[in-house]
Amino acid sequence: MDIHNKGGGIHYTVDETRKATFEQLLQSFEIRLRNMIKCGTTLVECKTGYGLEFETELKMLRVIDHVKRNNRNVDLVVNFLGAHSVPKGMTADEGAAAVIEMMQRIKSEAPELGIDFVDVFCEKGVYDTKQSREILLRGSEIFDARIGFHGDELSSMGCAELAKEINARSVSHLEFITPSGIASMAEANSVAIVCPTTAYLLRLKSPPVRDMIDAAVPVAIASDFNPNAHCYSLPMAMNLAVVNFRMSLNEALIASTINAAFALDRSATHGSLEIGKFADMILVNAKDWRHLIYEFGDTQNVIKSVIKRGVVFK
Repeated sequence: MDIHNKGGGIHYTVDETRKATFEQLLQSFEIRLRNMIKCGTTLVECKTGYGLEFETELKMLRVIDHVKRNNRNVDLVVNFLGAHSVPKGMTADEGAAAVIEMMQRIKSEAPELGIDFVDVFCEKGVYDTKQSREILLRGSEIFDARIGFHGDELSSMGCAELAKEINARSVSHLEFITPSGIASMAEANSVAIVCPTTAYLLRLKSPPVRDMIDAAVPVAIASDFNPNAHCYSLPMAMNLAVVNFRMSLNEALIASTINAAFALDRSATHGSLEIGKFADMILVNAKDWRHLIYEFGDTQNVIKSVIKRGVVFK
């Protein structure tokens, strides 16, 4: 948060994203998606959040929508994160009001843009639980979207308890979730999306994944690809989850497939090989699928083929 408070971090990326053209964002987005596909990913959640004002957030949504309509090699889930940070010169209350106004304007002026989830960074120095609740509930209503948000990452904010209260599908990070928060998420069947790359790069304490699994909280693994965690490879995140979060190989596989699909409200079509679902799969160049996780940093050599809806991509 020190870098963030001094104008770096998210605010630096916001400045650069505001300067970028639609074409520049589209080109970089397509390159990154290709790299993710090569690492075995066929369903990607894409978040905005680096505009913090109407024009740039809309620009990001249009880039995502363009790829969603034209790229058949990957499926996209759209998450609106206009509340990623409090805009410079605003208080958190003013920022929350601006985000709600922005969402209403996007819905009014660009109703064709499908938004699947609404997100907020609920954290000390950003948005508190009261502000986050209002943003998430209003956003869910405006966009007819599910709720999945950043919570309990750098401090204990009661985000897991909030997730139960507002019927959130998921909460991401959760390094500082409490025992009562774990109980709340288990009762609500909210997914705990853990981000091993971010915990590693920020030197955060590990989230209590074993406690969450033992309490029957569904756990999903995310690469958390962003300027701070430049990781295309979900198998690398799976390796970190096994080593640092003490997940088993089978648990890491489940967390990266069917649980991840459930977190994105796509488990009816993605996440497992079943009759009636899309034929999304990978073929591994190894005697045992576990080498996908075991061979740290060698993802593209272990993956022989990526198949999307029955069509071979790699």
